[in-house]
Amino acid sequence: MKHETVKPKKFTGYHATAMIVAFFAVVVSVNMVMARFAVSTFGGTVVDNSYVASQKYNEWLEEARKQQAHGWTASRVTRVENKVAMTVLQADDTGLEDARITAVAEHPVGRGDPITLNFVQNGSGSYVSRDILPEGRWKLRIAITHRGNKMALAQEVL
Repeated sequence: MKHETVKPKKFTGYHATAMIVAFFAVVVSVNMVMARFAVSTFGGTVVDNSYVASQKYNEWLEEARKQQAHGWTASRVTRVENKVAMTVLQADDTGLEDARITAVAEHPVGRGDPITLNFVQNGSGSYVSRDILPEGRWKLRIAITHRGNKMALAQEVL
């Protein structure tokens, strides 16, 4: 029996070039995909100026303590047809009556102008917006006022 000897193929400049090009093609492709995900899922800034926010931190803590002292609880904002609804309860779990509720709806990535929503009472502690909120994801900055007491909330609605 005769054994054939197999000669190894030469590693040429073409092979080296192909490997380097393939490596960088993979790296660039992955970077482009990750950048696309980052841009499409970014929810916007939390604060515009972190220094100014840090100066107001203690003030915000005091406001939060005052809000807790009211004992109010607010439900998650939900969509009802093309409007939004929420329930606000007092410390004794009865509905908060005759509150003034407004909200500013902002698109998370600024794709539209902010929309002001005014709420009307729709039952004991139940409130629904008079204004229409277009479909999509929105950040709501909600202000509740009742007999000189205030509560501020931030919620998202899909």
